[in-house]
Amino acid sequence: MPIEIPKDKWPGKIRTVTLGATSEQGGSRGKTVTLGGASTLPFMNFEAPMPHPPQIAFELRDRRPDDWSAVVLDVWGGAADDPAVWARAAEEQGADLLQLSLSLTNAQGNPTTPQMAVAATRKVLESSSLPLMVYGPGQAEADNELLVAVAEATKGERLALGICEDKNYRTIVAAALANDHLVVARAPMDVNLSKQLNILITDMGLPPDRILMDPTCGALGYGIEYGYSVMERLRLAALQGDSMTQNPMTVSVGFESWKTKEAKVGADVPSAWGEWTERGIQWETLTAVTLLEAGADLVILRHPESLRRVRLAIQDLASIAQAA
Repeated sequence: MPIEIPKDKWPGKIRTVTLGATSEQGGSRGKTVTLGGASTLPFMNFEAPMPHPPQIAFELRDRRPDDWSAVVLDVWGGAADDPAVWARAAEEQGADLLQLSLSLTNAQGNPTTPQMAVAATRKVLESSSLPLMVYGPGQAEADNELLVAVAEATKGERLALGICEDKNYRTIVAAALANDHLVVARAPMDVNLSKQLNILITDMGLPPDRILMDPTCGALGYGIEYGYSVMERLRLAALQGDSMTQNPMTVSVGFESWKTKEAKVGADVPSAWGEWTERGIQWETLTAVTLLEAGADLVILRHPESLRRVRLAIQDLASIAQAA
């Protein structure tokens, strides 16, 4: 006797957001990347097809990081010294997008200027054909100063500018509006705060299809359960018809995973933890796959082997039989 699998039909749908612009669209990217479009929970293809599978980005820095795990820096080698070389290497490793993080200071300890931020962004755009996300250093005043300059210098490229938070979204959103970019809206693991920030941004006139949500997350063993719960609730609210939660979600998995002791530290740890490199890659991979199941449309990674493993997991999960 055949078993009939129960199927849900949801009234809501995740809106699509497209990053990047080709030459025909006024930019210089070799392709665009579209996120979202789902009308059911992640990988439930037997209920409804998944028009745009989750994508993977690599995080780059405008200079060699001094706070990253040696495991990650070793695999990138000298490429991490130059954002242009790093971007080219990241594309060759199979990334769908790139995310450039601007530093608060340069290698000599001097503040990063708008001119320096623009130069680093242009290097990445010129050396890679992938759509680009650009994040500020994470301090409101510096973010505003640097991202406005980057937005103006790259008008028409449809970058995703981040991070928009309740304390600094106005300047970044205005820059995105004036220069045809997108924004990444981040709230601290709270459904209502994520929704409220989306409302504030759209009230400024930015169309909803130019907003990515970053609900923040915790790494494996470091609050991932709570982050998963928030993302799952956002996705359920969206599918139930809440328009202000229907944006695709992105999560900075590499940032969260590689700052954990288990991934970052190789000495003076229990032998039961296993070999350092494999442990760190597993930490990033398992965090990413877990959050993809929670509804992430884009995961931002740091290690090439993590990308390979996460890509295989996406392909495996997406191979579930499609809806008839």
